[in-house]
Amino acid sequence: MNISTGRENDVDNWQEVMLIYNAALKQVSMKLEILNDEFQRVHRYNPIEHIKARLKSSESIVKKLKRYGCESTIDNMVQRVNDIAGIRVICSFTSDIHRIANMITRQEDIKIISVKDYLKTPKSNGYKSYHMLVSVPVYLSDRIMDAKVEIQIRTVAMDFWASLEHKIHYKFEGNAPLHIEMELTECAMMVSELDEKMLSLNNEILALLDEK
Repeated sequence: MNISTGRENDVDNWQEVMLIYNAALKQVSMKLEILNDEFQRVHRYNPIEHIKARLKSSESIVKKLKRYGCESTIDNMVQRVNDIAGIRVICSFTSDIHRIANMITRQEDIKIISVKDYLKTPKSNGYKSYHMLVSVPVYLSDRIMDAKVEIQIRTVAMDFWASLEHKIHYKFEGNAPLHIEMELTECAMMVSELDEKMLSLNNEILALLDEK
């Protein structure tokens, strides 16, 4: 994304950048909704429970740049912060995660920049999710601009755990007591077991229905 960054135009530049990221969010969200509708029509099944889309606040962007040791400029924001536009895709079963990721990958106008598979390799605290950093073209009146969107795909159970873990860490400003950290990790293992049991149960139900 090429944005002029003269100091006198900072406000206009900021509004233009956020307009482009917001347009990218809408585009990816709409693509996911269309794919979900098509899957429902063809397979009588919705792999996506719901979609959450958000733009990172200016305060959060500045904090992230400070953690990176970078000056708070629009250039640094665009180049260094990958989750300004973020979409969380919530699905029912773990088997849906890669199914959704494959559907996204097959979209010709979506470029996959990177993938982080926290299902295969969970974080040390037990966090599981599937992250995709993608780039999509945004069509403006006089030009086409590419914008990055971070997509997180996880089950309902994973999202429940991650949301509560985030709230707890926010209250402790990232320094939760050790026993709470250990309990959160234990809860993550329970969530993982629940996902496995629910997937197994769903597969058993589908097999029984096929026999009829």
